[in-house]
Amino acid sequence: MGSIRSSNVKRIAESLVVQYPGKFTKDYSENRAIVKQVVNATSKKTLNNIAGYVTRYILKLESRRRKEEEETTIPA
Repeated sequence: MGSIRSSNVKRIAESLVVQYPGKFTKDYSENRAIVKQVVNATSKKTLNNIAGYVTRYILKLESRRRKEEEETTIPA
């Protein structure tokens, strides 16, 4: 089973990715440091949840981009 995150964590993470394009990577520890600088006074658990979802979200976006590129390069 996967972990279930609250909609609040997802909303914050997705808005951070939109606000700071290109700043987040596929590396959790780098994302955690960036989230710690950007987000104000949250608990350690919430900070980790946001950083983890940012990482997962970046991976999902990258996968989606690759899939779209493959679809456009394959002649129909």
